[in-house]
Amino acid sequence: MTTAPMYLSESARAASAGESRFRIDVPIAPARAARVVALDERAASVARGLAERPWAHARFYTTGEAREGEGPLHELDGRAVPLDEVLSGTDVVVVLATEDGGRAAAAAIGRLCGRRGITTAGVILGDGFEADDAVAALRPYARVLLLSADEGDALELLTALRV
Repeated sequence: MTTAPMYLSESARAASAGESRFRIDVPIAPARAARVVALDERAASVARGLAERPWAHARFYTTGEAREGEGPLHELDGRAVPLDEVLSGTDVVVVLATEDGGRAAAAAIGRLCGRRGITTAGVILGDGFEADDAVAALRPYARVLLLSADEGDALELLTALRV
């Protein structure tokens, strides 16, 4: 009686000692510079909560009075910073929105990020269609556009982006 040869599954082979030389055993480096911009007051509240967590090189901003896309962004402590300065040396920008009030600012941020080759992601938080205009403004620029009723998804996205 002959027996069929035993074949290892792909997972079993990958876990073998012979394959260990191909494993990467160093932590994945975080993104060099991430910026999170909240377009409205409820999104700013989410950003403040996120900013309390330990991040590698993330900085958090609000649009403040720059809702028409003109003017500076504001750090969470209120200090005004020109958008050009915020984006200098930035690798990824995550825009948070919960309503339509930040459409113009979202478009201005998206256009400038697009020109500079900065990856842009949008997180639209809400139960309904309160932020349709913000979605429409970000859609041409955002590589990732997440619509969610769960504010925890913003944390998950930032974690996935290694900010």
